[in-house]
Amino acid sequence: MKKRVTGIGGLFFKTKDPKATREWYKKHLGFNTDDYGCTFWWKDKDGKDCSTQWSAFPEDTKYYEPSQKDFMFNYRVENLKELLGTLKEEGVTIIGDMEEYDYGKFGWILDNDGNKIELWEPIDQAFK
Repeated sequence: MKKRVTGIGGLFFKTKDPKATREWYKKHLGFNTDDYGCTFWWKDKDGKDCSTQWSAFPEDTKYYEPSQKDFMFNYRVENLKELLGTLKEEGVTIIGDMEEYDYGKFGWILDNDGNKIELWEPIDQAFK
């Protein structure tokens, strides 16, 4: 089987006050936060720089829809276009169209519990 998920790309969750939450994590846990949350840098087994994003979203965000959960996981993947095709063939629900930015490609699916999952083919160098 081809490699699908290569790591965790991000942890996103809803909160009443994203700014206060970012400040709390900065003060008490040392997160290096900005308006988007915190980016954690690490190296993969081949020594390549990689990132994982931690972000607090407002309670009324629509970004996680159609899921009704207060969180969303983002998984790092290789060859997103091919993976989305394979997942579609396997009967997985695909949400929307793949989107491409200077920091990577994104696609969305629903898991068996109706949780929206974001799949990200990253371009980590764009963050440096």
